[in-house]
Amino acid sequence: MNPKRELLEHIPNLRAFAISLCGSPERADDFVQEALMKAWSNLHSFKPGTNMRAWLFTILRNGYYSELRKRRREVEDADDALASRLASLPEQHGHMDLNDFRKALAQLPEDQREALILIGASGFSYEEAAEICGCAVGTVKSRVNRARNRLAELLAVTSATDYGPDGPSQHVIVSSTAAGSAI
Repeated sequence: MNPKRELLEHIPNLRAFAISLCGSPERADDFVQEALMKAWSNLHSFKPGTNMRAWLFTILRNGYYSELRKRRREVEDADDALASRLASLPEQHGHMDLNDFRKALAQLPEDQREALILIGASGFSYEEAAEICGCAVGTVKSRVNRARNRLAELLAVTSATDYGPDGPSQHVIVSSTAAGSAI
């Protein structure tokens, strides 16, 4: 039998199977359509003489479960209650902070910059960084410590509160968080 004709003959069975999976005729039609489109575009990979019906049902079933997994990760927020509590900091401050950081990092001596990048940015252990640099572990620890202190000095960082959003942004975040908890 012609594979294209056989594909079309299985549509009623596919639809019944899709309805049994999702419980909605409208959604079932969408799943059937998607399965048929995938089957049609991959008809060249179907081996004549094998079970076309099983092949189509497998495509439909896989599509259904892929959709189910994707929906499981989504959060329904019909009245925008969750979205209204999200805050996005202005990007220009972060961009400027990153530029300042890059300039300060470039001012560090090469051995300190290398050690700091290996430990802080690349995630190597002190032992691995020492092996890469060809020096003792204590030397790497010392270089990282000096680099961090110099960066703090160059960036005028005096405490942990110097990190994060600027004053006006922090005020908005604190105010919206307090208002959100009152709701």
